[in-house]
Amino acid sequence: MSGHSKWSTIKRRKGAADAARGKVFSKIIKEITIAARLGGGDFNANPRLRLAIQNAKSNNMPQDNITRAIKKGTGELEGVRYEEITYEGYGPCGVALLIESATDNRNRTVSELRHLMTRNSGNLAETGAVAWNFERKGVITILKGKYSEDDIMNVILDAGADDLVEEDEFYQVTTSLENFDSVRKALESSQLNFKIENSSLQYVAKNTVKIQGRDAEQLMRLITAIEDHDDVQNVYTNADIDEKVMAELST
Repeated sequence: MSGHSKWSTIKRRKGAADAARGKVFSKIIKEITIAARLGGGDFNANPRLRLAIQNAKSNNMPQDNITRAIKKGTGELEGVRYEEITYEGYGPCGVALLIESATDNRNRTVSELRHLMTRNSGNLAETGAVAWNFERKGVITILKGKYSEDDIMNVILDAGADDLVEEDEFYQVTTSLENFDSVRKALESSQLNFKIENSSLQYVAKNTVKIQGRDAEQLMRLITAIEDHDDVQNVYTNADIDEKVMAELST
């Protein structure tokens, strides 16, 4: 899981920069709208919507924005109808890329993504080309604060977590889809008052590939270009990014 932990570190750092540009709000609003359209506007009966709202609040999104997004999803307000499409592709050194998008024009999206990939030493692939190397997991990020690894482990093991990884500023808990809610609720209800920074369902690579030096820099340029596209919600890779490149990204 070390490769995935490194990738989560990079996404976390980039997420902070995206937040400054308002991109995080845009992605969350799309997710809330889609979740409400597919499962209804009652978050108590719609787990996907509940998770999207939790992440919106974690990112300090105003309640009015959340309410409008829900109403657009349920049809109470006029709004764009988004279609969810997952694209697959390859980056430098043949690393796998899984791209989740939400678009109102699939022809535009695939054309623009293909152009971005070609310009940055990547290419789109057919459905199934890389998806086999990823599995859907629950990922929960907890700010370290005063907590030790044992503090968290004592809570999450009984709740059914799969893994716990420690990074410089946070702990990352990984769970199966079935145990995601129970692990999150165990952390939220703990007397230690853990600070959950983010929780989401992600694609986690089963096997990773070490990428170093210029190849790593080239890969990050490609991923950044893809993530900056307005229709892209998430990008996942099986790359184990070079520590030196990670350090440069954090400066």
